Amino acid sequence: MTAGTGAEAGPSLRAVSDLHVGHRGNADVVDDLQPGHPGDWLIVAGDVAEKTRHVVDALERLAARFERVIWVPGNHELWIGRDDEGMSSTTKYDRLVEACRAIGVDTPEDPYPLWTGPGGPAWVVPMFLFYDYSWTPVAGQARAEALAGARERRVVASDEFLIDPGPFGDAVAWCRERLVATTTRLARLDPAHPTVLINHWPLLREPTRVLRHPDFALWCGTEQTADWHRRYRATACVYGHLHIPRTTVHDGVRFEEVSLGYPREWGARGRPEPLTRQILPAPDAPQVRWVRGGDGMPRLARPGESAPELEEER
Repeated sequence: MTAGTGAEAGPSLRAVSDLHVGHRGNADVVDDLQPGHPGDWLIVAGDVAEKTRHVVDALERLAARFERVIWVPGNHELWIGRDDEGMSSTTKYDRLVEACRAIGVDTPEDPYPLWTGPGGPAWVVPMFLFYDYSWTPVAGQARAEALAGARERRVVASDEFLIDPGPFGDAVAWCRERLVATTTRLARLDPAHPTVLINHWPLLREPTRVLRHPDFALWCGTEQTADWHRRYRATACVYGHLHIPRTTVHDGVRFEEVSLGYPREWGARGRPEPLTRQILPAPDAPQVRWVRGGDGMPRLARPGESAPELEEER
């Protein structure tokens, strides 16, 4: 059991992302995701796998355990592989939505559910917003110039070769469409309740400042969402993509990066414990801490470990 709440603690809204179950070392990770209470909901914030059958199988297994499962796509779900020949990434996304509906999993295209358990009520808002290359290394830099510089430094996301945004002309156009559609729906929400905003990519650029390769921020989000946590009354924002699990606070709002990542990554720095992060009710303290290991390298603290936190290295 990874929820870590215990049945006596009551239900909770939990989250995880970037399971990458297609990788050999992560193939069995879904077995580790168990609710701590029969009423637990689980957010799966993208990058379950590349192959549709792997995504649907993992979500179906989770839906059988948790009272409710809410999924948003990551870039890996949008990759076009041999199994997807002849379709665009937009078509693949539509088919994933249909498959999720068939197994009772909520998607960004469905009505936003209202969490009424501990820490609620709050709207749980799964979103698919994509990116538009606006997080350039230099403020005000032209996107074309930023992308050219990234290519020169050999920092190019695989998305550039594996995502087909057709019928949209490019990622920028697809992102624009997603932003318009999502803001329209968010504006209709009852403002009496706060929100939990969920997107595979971070809504703010600040979390990307810790990336080893700053150019990679080009594929991590859009400047258009910089104020969404304030505009849409967020009590928490959930994301993944960066493979740097942590909790940060911006303008008084918790931002939870809930990824597992690739086996080579968590094998070196450890896995979050518990693997699913409690979103609501709000935890008393951050559930993920980074400390310095015996080899001097940053790693995730073990439960109960009192080593000093490495704020500057997270």
